[in-house]
Amino acid sequence: MAYHASSITSARHWRRPMRFAIALTGLLFANAATAATGDVVRDLAGRVGPIIGAALACPDIAQTRIQTIADKFRAVIRETTSSDAERDDLARTFDRYVTDGRGAVSAGRIDCKSAERQLANLEQSISAPPPASTGTSLSGVIAPSPAAAATAPTAPLPMPMPSPNNVRGVTDNEIKFGIVAPFSGASRELGRQMQLGIDTAFKRVNDAGGVNGRALHLIAADDGYEPTRTLDAMKQLYDKDQVFGFIGNVGTPTAAVALPFALEHRALFFGAFTGANLLRNDPPDRYVFNYRASYAEETDAVVHYLLKIRRLQPRQIAVFAQQDAYGDAGFAGVAKAFRTLGLNDGAILRLNYKRNTVDVDEAVSQLRAQKPAIKAVVMVATYRAAAKFIEKTHDLFPGMIYSNVSFVGSTALADELMLLGPRFASGVIVTQVVPAVGGYSSSVMEYKNALAKYFPGEAPDYVSLEGYIAANVLIQAIKRAGPQIDTERLIDILENVRNLDLGLGTSLSFGKGEHQASHKIWGTAIDDNGKYQSLELE
Repeated sequence: MAYHASSITSARHWRRPMRFAIALTGLLFANAATAATGDVVRDLAGRVGPIIGAALACPDIAQTRIQTIADKFRAVIRETTSSDAERDDLARTFDRYVTDGRGAVSAGRIDCKSAERQLANLEQSISAPPPASTGTSLSGVIAPSPAAAATAPTAPLPMPMPSPNNVRGVTDNEIKFGIVAPFSGASRELGRQMQLGIDTAFKRVNDAGGVNGRALHLIAADDGYEPTRTLDAMKQLYDKDQVFGFIGNVGTPTAAVALPFALEHRALFFGAFTGANLLRNDPPDRYVFNYRASYAEETDAVVHYLLKIRRLQPRQIAVFAQQDAYGDAGFAGVAKAFRTLGLNDGAILRLNYKRNTVDVDEAVSQLRAQKPAIKAVVMVATYRAAAKFIEKTHDLFPGMIYSNVSFVGSTALADELMLLGPRFASGVIVTQVVPAVGGYSSSVMEYKNALAKYFPGEAPDYVSLEGYIAANVLIQAIKRAGPQIDTERLIDILENVRNLDLGLGTSLSFGKGEHQASHKIWGTAIDDNGKYQSLELE
């Protein structure tokens, strides 16, 4: 981003002694009545900003202490600038150095003990009276000038509220998030359900007064599950709608386009509906957080089930996969599971179909030609293609075991299969990354009650439940961030989330080296009535 300062520049600002900053402020005070220059204020921002930013990255430092200094420095900017353009430029410069300060703590260049000490020195320099000979205290700059003090009202003016205009997507009353997903085309139900779950969580918290007085608002953009449309959708949300960050984006091939955009703009990319490894780098990308388990974990669980519980031979397992990054991610998970068990992954049969189609004829032909016969198919597909494949192979291969990863869209798959007849649906396995929607756990009951309240007539669904849970993890972090929210502070808070209990049967945690909250896999299978029942995978 344009506002990013190099690490070398940042380090140089940290090394310069505090007394230099005090000298600069004295110079600014001396010139305040005549010709204070933007360069002086800009240089001072490079000293004060990193101290503010480092303190913001430390949860144990009281936010009121930090905000008092930040507000006073912004007042300096207002008093010493002659145009809106200059004022905005200096405000952005100050914010940039605040961000650098946060980064210094995150990167380990400064610890919170040092940040506390520097903040205390800064507070002391503000409150100390200026020496008569030099007037070099920060109080000479950040406190009102003598002329201003003489004309000030006797009652103290209230401290200015934090300027939400300095944080994209945040106002006094609202925080805006964006979601890029398919709301048209063959996979549109995945996008609709993900949006539904997030909106349900947002409406629930908004009804309770919002988060720190702000309502959460979700803005959707349709990419039709086509990567060629994803970048325009991301730009629309970021540039036109000015969203704070992204939550619940749907898909792996689309994430391959959306993710670089989010990283380039240092925008939060949270809770995407994909288990692909491109969102799970080691170490993790700072701005990317996942709620769900990965496709590698889902496919590992089902491969172990097929080999250990159902006693199949490795050569009897094939993979039906979308011919893109989504299918690649699922196939790689199966191959990894084979290798983990000491098996040869080079002979795994892969059956492909094209994204956003139900053209499975070639895959069926390959399956029929395979010798010895395949007895289980691990499916890395969307619901319509998966249903079509099952329809065309079910009677050709009696007793075939079909399993799907969670991205398939469980409810939509069951509905499609039940339209064909219960015999097509019965026994089809889907690995899940959320608890059973038909259960009575506290978290599921809360979700179903909220869904019925805000979207009456909508049936509970695994995809919308995932959106609901992901949104609630984010809501908890926003609450902890307090009213002075920005992307860097929120990420610092997220990286300190430990053992969050939302009633899922598993605790959720993040860390600097762990940006995936859950690793839990639930097994389910469709019964004769089209309902999902629990399936023990181990």
